[in-house]
Amino acid sequence: MTTLLLDTLPVAALPKVTTALLIGALVIFAIIVVVLFVFTSYFGLWIQSVLTGSKVTFGNLIGMTFRKVNTRAIVRSKIMATQAGLDEPDLTVEALEAHYLAGGNVQQVIRALIAAKKAKTISLTFREATAIDLAGRDVLESVQTSVYPKVIDCPPRGAAKPSLDAVAKDGIQLKVKARVTVRANLQQLIGGATEETIIARVGEGIVSAIGSAADHKAVLENPDVISKAVLAKKLDSQTAFEIVSIDIADIDVGANVGARLQADQAEADTAVARANAEGKRAAAVAEEQEMQALIAKSQAEVVEAQADVPRAMASAFRSGKLMVMDYYRLQNVNADTEMRRALAGYSQESDPTEEN
Repeated sequence: MTTLLLDTLPVAALPKVTTALLIGALVIFAIIVVVLFVFTSYFGLWIQSVLTGSKVTFGNLIGMTFRKVNTRAIVRSKIMATQAGLDEPDLTVEALEAHYLAGGNVQQVIRALIAAKKAKTISLTFREATAIDLAGRDVLESVQTSVYPKVIDCPPRGAAKPSLDAVAKDGIQLKVKARVTVRANLQQLIGGATEETIIARVGEGIVSAIGSAADHKAVLENPDVISKAVLAKKLDSQTAFEIVSIDIADIDVGANVGARLQADQAEADTAVARANAEGKRAAAVAEEQEMQALIAKSQAEVVEAQADVPRAMASAFRSGKLMVMDYYRLQNVNADTEMRRALAGYSQESDPTEEN
C-alpha cells in the first residue's frame, strides 16, 4: 500500500514523505525505548510487590520518581508490612510516601509496628508510630523498651556526685546508689518527660524517704523501705516511662552531719558569748574612765576650794576678824593633829608585829 501511495505521489513530494516517515519511526522507537527503560527499572520492585500482594502499581512507582521519593524504601517497607500481616487501613502506599516526605523513617516505623504486633501485649497503630517518629523519638527503641524494660542508674554514670547523699533525723548521712527499671509508655511518649525527669524525681524521693527516717540504722536494715516509699509517690506520672521497680544497689554511711552541725552551732554560740563579754568589758572600761574623769573633776574642785582658803584668811586679816595669834594657834592645832595622826598610824603598823 505504501508503494502504491508513493507511486501516486509526484516525484517532488517523495523526499518530504520519506522524512515524515523517518521522524514518526524515530518517535515510535523512542517511546518504545522509554517504555522498555521504565519497565526494566521498576520491573524488579513491581514483581516483588505483585508476588507478595503489596499492591504497588507501576503508576505508584512512576509517581514516586517524580515526587523524588525513595521507591526502594517504600516498596520494601510495604512488603515487610504485608508479609508481617499488618492489615491496617491507614497503612497504604500513599501514607508511606507522605511520611517519607515529612522527614520520617519509614522502615523504622514498619519495624516498630511489626515488633509491637509480635509482642502481642502492645497496642500501637500506624498513626501513633508515625507521630512518635516525627516527634524525634526512636519508635523502634521505644517498642523494644516497652517489651524489655530498661535499667537507669540513679545518679547516672558520669554525674558530678557518684551517690545520692541524704541525712536521717539522727544526723547520720547515708550515700545511696539506686537502679530504676522502667518500661516505655507509648501512649505518653509524645509530650512525656524523658529519663532526666525520672532520675530527678527518684533522687528527690530517695532523699525525702531517708530524711523522714528516725534512725539511719533502720534504713540500713531495710533498704526496701526507701523503694516502697518512692514507688508510692507515683513518680512516673506525665512521663514517657512507667516505673517497674526501684532497687537500692548500694548504701553506705557517710559523715555525722548532726554532730558537725551541733559543733558549728556551739562555735557560733561561743563567738556570740565572747562578743557579748567583750561588749560588757568595753562598757565597764568606759564606765571606769567616766569615774576617773569625775574623780579628776572633784579633785579640781577641791584644789579650787583650797585656793579660796588663803584668800578668805587674807580677807579675815584685813577685816580684823582673824588676828595673828589666832592664826598661830590654828597652825599649832594643825601641827598637833598631824603629829597625833602620825603617831596613831605608827602604832597601828606596830601592833601586828607585837602580837606575833
